[in-house]
Amino acid sequence: MKKHKWWNLALMAGLSCYLVAASPAPAHAMHIMEGFLPVGWAIFWWLVYLPFLFWGMRSLSKLARQHPETKLLLALAGAFAFVLSALKIPSVTGSCSHPTGTGLGAILFGPAAMSVLGGLVLLFQALLLAHGGLTTLGASGFAMAVVGPFVAYSVYRAIARFTGKQTLAIFLAAALGNFLAYVSTSVQLALAFPAPNGGILASFVKFAGIFAVTQIPLAISEGFLTVLVWNWLQTYNRQELEVLKSIAQES
Repeated sequence: MKKHKWWNLALMAGLSCYLVAASPAPAHAMHIMEGFLPVGWAIFWWLVYLPFLFWGMRSLSKLARQHPETKLLLALAGAFAFVLSALKIPSVTGSCSHPTGTGLGAILFGPAAMSVLGGLVLLFQALLLAHGGLTTLGASGFAMAVVGPFVAYSVYRAIARFTGKQTLAIFLAAALGNFLAYVSTSVQLALAFPAPNGGILASFVKFAGIFAVTQIPLAISEGFLTVLVWNWLQTYNRQELEVLKSIAQES
């Protein structure tokens, strides 16, 4: 194995260890915890999330039927999101900070696919790890599985097209997708719990301010880790990446 490959592997291991070590004592909250949102807002965000979920299911069904060779990469994208989003840093807002891991899948398969994979990640974490909840899955799904992937995909396409620098595009896509997902969560919480003095805007400033302290370094770390994983995919999964590239050009 060439020297630069060992260097990439060491960086991936180091960043993964950092993300794990940055997760302090276990918290009984993840994403937006079960029952935290008022019923009306929980239903509202489910109604907003469901159209994206159905759209993603149709997109994945078509992809699996026409290009079954991409299933392994699809599973990798889901596993990447599951592992990274299970690493958590508790905050005092009732939610907590963590990497999202949805940027890689959005770059590979587009944002529609991640609305499904991200939803499955949230469902498994709610049922098996008590992270997040079923009533709040619509809100968490919209933030992490819709906003984050759409931001990541848009940033990647724009940067890659106008600069031609793929590494920079992947880094910014993953980092901004991560960060904007938390901005969305801040908006959701501010809408549900406006401050007595200052209303929704004051509440948003409070939630976003608390999240930003921990989310910025996590977003940067996720950007670097996604670039390293992408480099490995280019080395060992070049054929599958070419298939996905041809699909993106056709769409």
